Amino acid sequence: MPTRIEQLSRPKPNLLKFPDRRSVYWLDELPARPKNTPTVFELTPRLEQLSQSKQSSRFIEESRRSPEWMVSAAALKACPTERVCSLALPRVPADGWQPERPLLATLSVAVKSANPSPRICQLAQPKRVKTLLTYRSVDSSTYAISVPITPSSRILQLASPKQVHAQHSLARPVSWPVPDCVRKAVASERVQELARPKTRQALFEGYDPYRVSPAARVATASPRLQELSLPLPRKCKPGQ
Repeated sequence: MPTRIEQLSRPKPNLLKFPDRRSVYWLDELPARPKNTPTVFELTPRLEQLSQSKQSSRFIEESRRSPEWMVSAAALKACPTERVCSLALPRVPADGWQPERPLLATLSVAVKSANPSPRICQLAQPKRVKTLLTYRSVDSSTYAISVPITPSSRILQLASPKQVHAQHSLARPVSWPVPDCVRKAVASERVQELARPKTRQALFEGYDPYRVSPAARVATASPRLQELSLPLPRKCKPGQ
C-alpha cells in the first residue's frame, strides 16, 4: 500500500482527455464520428464580394512607381479664382506683433554700466512676513513686537474658564458601600406589582390599540398641565 507522500506525489489525472463528450457519463473511448457530412454553406455573390480585400486606387499605384507624374492639359491652363488667390496668401501678423527676442541678445554699454537707485534696491528685496505667534520657541530679543497689544475686558471675560456650579457633584465611584438598611429592605406587594412588566395582547389576539381606558375618559388635567399645553405667547397672534 503506497504511503501518503507517494500518493500525493502522483500527478492528477487529465480529466480533459476526452473533450468531445456527448453525455454526463465518462467514456473510455472517443465516440465515433457521424458518417453524414456536415452542412456546406454557400456564399452569395454579395458576401463573396464583401469578403475580398479592398483594392488600392490606380492613382496610388501610379504614384508609387515614380515620383514624377504627368499633368493634364486642363491643369496646365487652369486659372485660379480671386478666392483661391486670397487663401493662398500667407497670413499677415497682427498689428503690434514683434518677433521673439533672441536668447543671447547684445546689451548696450548704458545697460552694462547702469547703477540701481536705493529705491530699486529696496524693491528688489524679498518681502518679509511679520509673524506675531509661532509654534516654535522664538527669542524675544531677536523678534520684538513694536506695538503692545492689550486685550479688552470682554476678551478677558471670554478667556476665563467656566466656573463649576455650586450644586455640582462629582461622578459617583464605580464601587461604593451599600448601607445595611438597603440590604435588609423587603419590597412591598405594591412595589412588586409595579415591577412586573405590563402584559399586552398582540393584534391577532384581539388587542385594540385605539381603545381608550375608562380612567383616561374621566381624567382631569391639572393647572400645570393646562399651562404647559398652551402655546408660547410669542407665537400667538394678537386678538387670539
